[in-house]
Amino acid sequence: ACPCALGLATPISTMIGVGKAAEHGVLVRTGEALQIASKLTTLVVDKTGTLTEGRPSVTEAEILEGEEPQVLALVAALERGSEHPLATALMAHAEEAGIEAAEIQGFDSVTGGGVKAETTDGKALLLGNARLLEEAGVDLSGGKAKAGELEEKARTVVYLAVDGRLAALFGISDPLRHDTVEAVRRLQADGLKVVMLTGDNEHTAAAIAREVGIDEFRAGLLPEDKHAEIERLQQAGEVVGMVGDGINDAPALARADVGFAIGQGTDVAIESAGITLMRGSLHGVASAIEISRATLANIKQNLVGAFGYNTLCIPIAAGVLYPFTGMLLSPMIAGAAMSLSSITVVSNANRLRLFRPHSEKGPA
Repeated sequence: ACPCALGLATPISTMIGVGKAAEHGVLVRTGEALQIASKLTTLVVDKTGTLTEGRPSVTEAEILEGEEPQVLALVAALERGSEHPLATALMAHAEEAGIEAAEIQGFDSVTGGGVKAETTDGKALLLGNARLLEEAGVDLSGGKAKAGELEEKARTVVYLAVDGRLAALFGISDPLRHDTVEAVRRLQADGLKVVMLTGDNEHTAAAIAREVGIDEFRAGLLPEDKHAEIERLQQAGEVVGMVGDGINDAPALARADVGFAIGQGTDVAIESAGITLMRGSLHGVASAIEISRATLANIKQNLVGAFGYNTLCIPIAAGVLYPFTGMLLSPMIAGAAMSLSSITVVSNANRLRLFRPHSEKGPA
C-alpha cells in the first residue's frame, strides 16, 4: 500500500492544466480558480473594455451654450489625468481640435458618475452621465432629443453642465471587439448564461445587448450595484464568473466565484481576479472554462486509477485469495504494482497536454 499515486492525482493535473491555460493566454493565479471555473453556470460581463475595444472615440458633439473652443477647454481640464476610457476619448477630441485645457480648481471624482470642479471664477462644472447631473438639479430636457438619438445608435452620452445649466453633450462610440459575438455564442454553447452589467444608460446597453446576442442585462449600475447583483445571482444558486477590466469592476471581480480580469485593464482589477486574460478576448474565458473542465475530468480519472490499484492489490497482498488458490503477492510484484500506479497517474495527467479548446478544433 502506497499513497504516492493519490498524492500525485490532483496536483499534477492542476499543474499541467495551469500550463495549458498559459499557452492560450490565460494566467491562472490559483489552482482553486481553475477548478471552480469548471462549475460556472453564469458569466457576468462588463461592457466597456470587455465586450468593446475599450478605445472609445467622440463621434458627435452638441454644444448648447457657449463657444465650442471654451467648452472643449473645460472638458479637457476636467478629464486631464484621468485613466477612464471615456475621459481619454474626450481628451483626444479636444486635442484634435487644437484646444488647450482651461484652469480649474476643486476637482473631485464621483465614482460611477463623472467629475466635478469649479472654474477659477467660481462657476460649478459637472461632466458625466445623466444621473450625476440630475442629482445635482441640472435640467437635461434641452438635450433629451439628441441624447435619445445617440443612445439608439449605441453611443454613450456624456453631459457637461456649467453653473447648473446644460452646456454640451457628447456621443462616444466604443466598437465591439471583432470576436465578441462569436465568443459569446461559444460561451452560451458551453452551457453558460451570459449577463451584461454596465454603468451605461438603458438604451445604449440594450443596443449593445441586441448586437451581441445577450438576453439579460442591467444598466446604470454603480460598482456596489454590480457587487450586489452578483451576490443576488449566487443566492439564487448560480456559480458566477465575472469578467471586467476597470477599477469599478474590482468589487464584483472579488465577489464572484471566479474573477476574470482583462490583461490590458487596471492593476486593481487584475489583483481582484483569480484569472487574467492576456489577450483581452472573451474567447480566453471560454478556453479557461474548457481547460478547467478537462482538468477536473483528468483529476477524477487519476483518483479512480489510484484507488483502483490499491482497492484491488491490497486485499490480494493480505491473502484474500490464498485459501482458494494459494496465491500471494511477492514483494517484487507489489513494488512493481506500486510504481505502475504512479506511472499511470502521471501518464494520464500528461494527456492534458494534447487537449485543445473548442475554438482551435474547427467546425465539427
